[in-house]
Amino acid sequence: MEKVRIGFYALTSCYGCQLQFAMMDEIVQLLDKANIECWFMVDRDSDEEREVDIAFIEGSVSTQEEIELIKKIREKAKIVIAVGSCAIHGGVQSWGKDKELEELWKTVYGDGRVKFEPKMAEPVENYIKVDYKLYGCPPEKKDFLYALGTFLIGSWPEDIDYPVCVECRLNGNPCILIEKGEPCLGPLTTAGCDARCPSFNIACIGCRGAVGYGVAWFDSLAREFKKKGLTKEEILERMRIFNAHNPKLEEMINKVFEEGE
Repeated sequence: MEKVRIGFYALTSCYGCQLQFAMMDEIVQLLDKANIECWFMVDRDSDEEREVDIAFIEGSVSTQEEIELIKKIREKAKIVIAVGSCAIHGGVQSWGKDKELEELWKTVYGDGRVKFEPKMAEPVENYIKVDYKLYGCPPEKKDFLYALGTFLIGSWPEDIDYPVCVECRLNGNPCILIEKGEPCLGPLTTAGCDARCPSFNIACIGCRGAVGYGVAWFDSLAREFKKKGLTKEEILERMRIFNAHNPKLEEMINKVFEEGE
């Protein structure tokens, strides 16, 4: 039986997702079933030109060169997986997408110059087809092993279509939003973290991004935040951190504040 060919590719990110996987002991156990064709974090002689069966892409698309890279990866890969909040949602570097690129660039780099042509950070699927997503900042190790394991046996992993609140209830946590009155993003954030932050009595900031399939009700949660005295700008700022590219976000929030006008 031929080994599965795997590639790990990095765009604009903190490289935390790759580091999460590189630190896994289970990676070593994969070597008798898979060939790692490209992974610059662990092999400087990696080759982005090689064809692979599964391509893991982390990071947001933030340069013209990265657009060309992911198109090339898509052509050479049978399955493409977007890894982490940057690749899936554009990452925290998309938080300021309401500002001009020139303004953001000058704030961060001043008069500095780089050899790449910069652009506003965007999710990978804005440019290529993504077959599966590993949510998180970084993703959970169990999610990576589950997805890869199902692919190795010729099956397909299930997606997560429910929010962090489900895991919060299963863990018996008191509701931070209702009982403490704090603005928690658990009701619209993709589950899979076992409600880690709420379990430590800390409000969810939405690092796994909004639940897909049209069930992330930004408007319903915004109404609750509004009742607690948050302004439209404060709500948008909080929800944009990991959801700046969500096409429904601003539309839903605007609707909430238009209701009282």
